[in-house]
Amino acid sequence: MKRFIIFTIKILLLTFLVLVVLDIAYTQVYLQSSHRGKIDYVYNSKARNYDVVILGSSRANNHFVAPLFEEKGLKTFNYGISGGHLFEASLLLKLMVERHYKIKNVILEADLNLANEKESESVASKFLPYIHRSKVIESHFAQQPHFWANYYIPFYRYVVFAPQIGFREMYNTVSAKPTKLLNHRGYYPLGKNPNANMKNDLTNLKPLQNSYYEEIKQICKENNINLIAVMTPMCSNVKGLDYFQKVSSIYPEIHNYENAVEGDQYFSSCGHLNDNGARKFTTVIIKDFFKK
Repeated sequence: MKRFIIFTIKILLLTFLVLVVLDIAYTQVYLQSSHRGKIDYVYNSKARNYDVVILGSSRANNHFVAPLFEEKGLKTFNYGISGGHLFEASLLLKLMVERHYKIKNVILEADLNLANEKESESVASKFLPYIHRSKVIESHFAQQPHFWANYYIPFYRYVVFAPQIGFREMYNTVSAKPTKLLNHRGYYPLGKNPNANMKNDLTNLKPLQNSYYEEIKQICKENNINLIAVMTPMCSNVKGLDYFQKVSSIYPEIHNYENAVEGDQYFSSCGHLNDNGARKFTTVIIKDFFKK
């Protein structure tokens, strides 16, 4: 019995040691990467200067054509992340400030993402390789349900979020496999989709007094960044369009561009503009906010 207990303890210690070594190895890989996506592109960077930084979900990623801003002499990058929530947008802005970015304007897509304060696990997990290296990331995740396990159990986060940061992604990072996420200054153009769903129902969606939107406002105020919060276009066949009026009643400073682009020919799906629609919308935004 004594031998069995000693053997079991040795196996557990060996397993723990292997997990620690794997955790360190994976983390070191991600600490060397700045080319796979927008999170590592920011985390592993030094001070950058921007006239315009764009934040939000896919409705930012696919709607703001960063090269059109550049044509007007505005140094711009679209940091919108498909599938992201304001939880991740706030954290990304915090990291930019921590790295001493100089930002004149932040354009924030704040519309459908105001309806929740949850993290997007598929996006938030991309921050987890750095959780022991950044107090900003640690504190941002501190109140999340699985923080203890992600922070204190070695290699746990790489197993649980294997599709996002597990072996395959680690290998692709080591081998410097390119992605399209940083092309076009971060803007991701969509094509026409003949089978797209051109209907949507926002009836049950309710905007919140969103704490992460409040965080973004406070960060911008403290760092003298001009915040331009906007609601972006939807297709015409949408139920519950009064959602956007509800947003305006809570946050009157958010500019409503829900109907700035009309016609299904400009949409890839009901909630996402195609490239032609995005260019049309971006032209309106530049005209309204950057005339000079």
